[in-house]
Amino acid sequence: MEWLLSLCLGIALSACCGFRIFVPMLVASLAVKLGWIAVTPGFEWLGGWTAFFLLATATIVEIGAYYIPWLDNALDTVATPIAFVAGTILTTSFVDVDVPMLKWGLGLIAGGGTAGLIQAGTSLLRIGSTATTGGLGNPVIASAENIASFGLSFIAVLLPLIAAFLVLLIIAFFIRTMLARGRQPVRSK
Repeated sequence: MEWLLSLCLGIALSACCGFRIFVPMLVASLAVKLGWIAVTPGFEWLGGWTAFFLLATATIVEIGAYYIPWLDNALDTVATPIAFVAGTILTTSFVDVDVPMLKWGLGLIAGGGTAGLIQAGTSLLRIGSTATTGGLGNPVIASAENIASFGLSFIAVLLPLIAAFLVLLIIAFFIRTMLARGRQPVRSK
């Protein structure tokens, strides 16, 4: 059961990296620092003061940058691979498996894949908002992403099974939205 909880924690935090890269890492750092959760050997740095302050600074910069109209879309292009890496690190840091290949494989596929999928979905939402509102709706999307990232990160730390279920619902929503857009007929001008 402990192994399942650690996997759910890692995947849920990784999914939050799809909304904001540094928020779930900051929440995880704080939770490790407070002793609420434990990381596997080799990832103790996550609970250090240096990591906490660096992640707090990066979080503030990232959140602020998403409220700048042209910068938010530019950030999405760089955020996708970085979210994938952050998701991999977060899942790997919590899954307590003795086989390194399995541990990193789970981190890469489950954590990185989840973060990448959520990031792709939020990027598509932002592109749609930019196209339909000229970027005026993007701050609303940025605020929703911030709330989702902070909220789900804290839920993941406190209630990992519920957070994993919420992540599945979000992924299903994004997949359904992407498939629905793929089925729309092309309009000729």
